[in-house]
Amino acid sequence: MTTLFDYLEQAGDSSQRPEPLSVGDLTLLIKGSLETEFYNVWVVGEISNLSRPRSGHCYLTLKDESAQLPAVVWRSSMSQIRFDLNDGLLVMCHGRIDVYPPHGKYQLVIDRMKPLGQGGLELAFRQLHAKLEAEGLFDPKRKRPIPKTIQRVAVVTSPTGAAIRDFLQVLARRTKRINVLIVPVRVQGDGASEEMATALETLNRIDRQNGNNGDSVNGHPVDCIVVTRGGGRLEDLWAFNEEPLVRAVAKSKIPVISAVGHEIDVTLCDLASDLRALTPSEAAERIAPDDAGLVESLAVWEQRLHRAVEQKIALSQQQWKRFAEHPSFQRPMEGLIYPRQKSLDHLDEQLRQAVKSHLERSATQLAHFFARLESLSPLAVLRRGYSLTFDRNDRLLTDLDAVAPGEEINTRFFRGKLRSIVQSVEKNVVTDYD
Repeated sequence: MTTLFDYLEQAGDSSQRPEPLSVGDLTLLIKGSLETEFYNVWVVGEISNLSRPRSGHCYLTLKDESAQLPAVVWRSSMSQIRFDLNDGLLVMCHGRIDVYPPHGKYQLVIDRMKPLGQGGLELAFRQLHAKLEAEGLFDPKRKRPIPKTIQRVAVVTSPTGAAIRDFLQVLARRTKRINVLIVPVRVQGDGASEEMATALETLNRIDRQNGNNGDSVNGHPVDCIVVTRGGGRLEDLWAFNEEPLVRAVAKSKIPVISAVGHEIDVTLCDLASDLRALTPSEAAERIAPDDAGLVESLAVWEQRLHRAVEQKIALSQQQWKRFAEHPSFQRPMEGLIYPRQKSLDHLDEQLRQAVKSHLERSATQLAHFFARLESLSPLAVLRRGYSLTFDRNDRLLTDLDAVAPGEEINTRFFRGKLRSIVQSVEKNVVTDYD
């Protein structure tokens, strides 16, 4: 097969004239040569003209001060790029040159990409952290408290890793009263994040279906979930920084404890969880009461209670002894009854004197009032020789004009009445009072 270099060599020989090529043939020669020579290249450039159609492929242009290079990232390679692409980002790309004959253009087919200035995982961490923080997934106000008393815990982790062994050892050393449900998942590699997220969603779905009524999983509720794995490189822990798992942790209605790696390792799963434990062992310590310490504490409280009861009994005995020796109990009549009888007698005498004095004062006042009333009574006037005259209708006569000759009148004396007929009326009679 003739290559582009063979054709160029023939064209350089002045003794013969090369056969002319069609546009398609020349393009295929260039395509073969470029794809053969540039199948494994690294290119540094700034991203521009970034485009993400619905096909899942990513089209962009790499540029510097002097040139531009079209590039594409096929959908199958996008999962290898952990960070988000955006215009202006300086990157180093690995790939191969590919020629598209219908347009006569070449492009770089990218299969790997690294940001310059910071690592790709670090950039991806920062980008996703900023996105989820803006949505409130790391807000402390939305975090749920871990139950103080835990009967069953679900541990989402690898069943063969060191994390579950450390967790179970610490848990067994501290208490025998917590049941452990191990949910086996992958904790590293492609798809691990989605697998752990599915495990969380399944636990919550079972809990909702049973109404969290004590029959969630095999007859017992899951009080909390622990998502854990041992330490490792950032790449090993990366599944705990991926969006599916972080969202599942934040969405969980069952409280979630995240215990990933060592103390220095901080993942987005830690930030979204309700409680971050520094290690798998610490996660066990945070949920498990120390039964030995509890027994020792109960023993101390038992001693304190015993001493308090003894002191209370001794105090009660002293009080009972004082009461028993009191005169009121030794001589109850003299100590209780007689003094109170004496007080009653004294009060009775005071009451009698008070009543007598009150009656005497009332009698004096009554005699005084009666004398005043007697002095004002008309009968007292009649007793002195005066009389009262009434007409036949028993109206008191005070004026001669009220009576005429021939009328009947009644005269009232101190004792008795006199009925008479008026013979005459004399109005001008002079008396000693005139």
